[in-house]
Formats: sequence, C-alpha cells, structure tokens
Amino acid sequence: MTAGFSTDDDPQGLWRPQRQLNQRVEWIVKAIFALFAFVSVATTAGIVLTLIYETFEFFQEVSVLKFLTDGRWTPLFRSAEFGIFVLISATVMTSAIAIVVALPLGLLSAICLSEYASPKARAILKPLLEVLAGVPSVVYGYFALLLVTPFLQSFVPGLQGFNSLSAGVVLGVSITPLVASLSEDAISAVPQSLRDGAYALGTTKREAIVSVVLPAALSGIVSSVILAISRAIGETMIVTLAAGQNPTLGLNPFVPVMTMTAFIVQVSLGDTPAGSLAYKTIYAVGMTLFLLTLVLNVFSFWFVRRFREKYD
Repeated sequence: MTAGFSTDDDPQGLWRPQRQLNQRVEWIVKAIFALFAFVSVATTAGIVLTLIYETFEFFQEVSVLKFLTDGRWTPLFRSAEFGIFVLISATVMTSAIAIVVALPLGLLSAICLSEYASPKARAILKPLLEVLAGVPSVVYGYFALLLVTPFLQSFVPGLQGFNSLSAGVVLGVSITPLVASLSEDAISAVPQSLRDGAYALGTTKREAIVSVVLPAALSGIVSSVILAISRAIGETMIVTLAAGQNPTLGLNPFVPVMTMTAFIVQVSLGDTPAGSLAYKTIYAVGMTLFLLTLVLNVFSFWFVRRFREKYD
C-alpha cells in the first residue's frame, strides 16, 4: 500500500507494476542521497583525522608548552621557534579590523534593503551587493596592495607597504555581502505584525526597527556576523598579498604581519621538504585554525538555539 492508494482501488492489480516501479525509483533516490551524505561526512572525517594525525606527529618533536608560550615564530630558520600566538595575533587583528568595517556596512545595508527600499529597488540592489561576494580574493588582495595601501599612506604616518590595516579594511569589504545578505534575510523574516504593533504604540519607524525588529532578528544577525568572522579568519590571498609575511607578535596594524593562512601558503609553495618538521607545522597551524572556526561555529549554534524567536 502506498500513501493515498489502497488495494481496494485496484482490485485487478492493474496498477501494481507502476507501484513497484515507483518504489524502486524512491529506493534508488534514497540510496543516492545517502551516498552523497556519506561522501560529505567521510570527507570531513578524513580531513579531521589527517589533521589530528599530522598534528600528533608534530607534537612528538615540539612540546605543546613551547608551541603555546614561545614569543617568536621561525619554523623555517636554523634556530626554529614555534610560538603560534604570533600567527594568532595577526589573524585576530586582521579579522577584527574586517568586522569593524563589515558589521556597520552590512547591517545598515540590510536594514535599508529590508525596511526602507521599495521591492523594485531591493530586487536591483541586493544582487548588486552580492556581486562583491563573487570577486576573486586575489583581486581584493591586489586592490588592497596597489590602491588602498597607497591611499592610506597619504594620511596615516608610519604605515608600511605591507600592513594589516589595509588588508583588514579590504577583507571587511569582501565579507560585507555575507553580513548584509544573511542579516537582511533575518530581518525580513520578522513578522509584520510586530512592526504594526510597534506603530500602534506610537513609535516611529526608526524606533520600531531599533526596539522591535533588530532584537527579534538578533539570532540571525549574530549568526551572519560569526559566519563572516569565520570567513575572515580563513581568508588567504588578501592577507597574503596585503599584510605581508613577517611573523610579528603584537597588535600594531601599521607593520607587516603573517596570519595563519599566509604561513600555510608560504610552506605549501614547495620549497619545504615533505615530512620535515617545518612541513609538519602547516598541520599544527591548520589544526589551530580548525579549532578556532569550530569554537565560533559551536558558539553560533548555541546562540541561535538560545535566543531564536519562534512565531506562529
């Protein structure tokens, strides 16, 4: 028996071959979907297991305490040192600058598209905004290096040719469509009845947005911001081209720095022998990067579940 069909409707069994064919097709479709799900899960598990194994091999030669407490990062030098916080500080600094740029631009763009723009204007502006997400990161990198940095040097004294300031600014521009698009979806999902209730109490449009709409869409907005932070932390070409490759501990945005992804690019160019300690450092750095993004995703998942608004 299938849904909506019984044997009483087909006393002579005329539809039985068709039912059997439909059941076979459904089984094949389920098998294909299960195969795709298995491949994605197996790929993720393979990546994680590879990182764990190679990171374990790295820590067989370098102590965890040294990895966490050294103040320099020189794994490719004769006197190798492995202070991962040198790379973490640069990564956090460029990502923080990017969020400072992307959050107001993206959130204000989302409010404009959702609450002020007409449907026709929204249908034109939102795709134009999302075009920025399709620009290759290498283009952003050269844009930061050849245009943004010289522009900032004209009025920022002491700004060097490679620096995290211009890299962070352009990185913020590149993740702005992510914040704007997801935040706009979250704001648009707020029921119109909440807005009407706020207007009935005598609030202005601005007051309704600030006091009612944004709090109701908070979980979606925070999720978009955390996703944008994860994207900024994992960005490679922009920081490699614009921030430089000088591992410097500190939070000075005017000097060259090296992020975790920039170091992985440097070692992956092929000059470092495979299997050497210097080569194994990319897995230790990759595991650190993976843990950072995992923490952000777990926090995002918890925040959404904790503060998500449900409407009937």
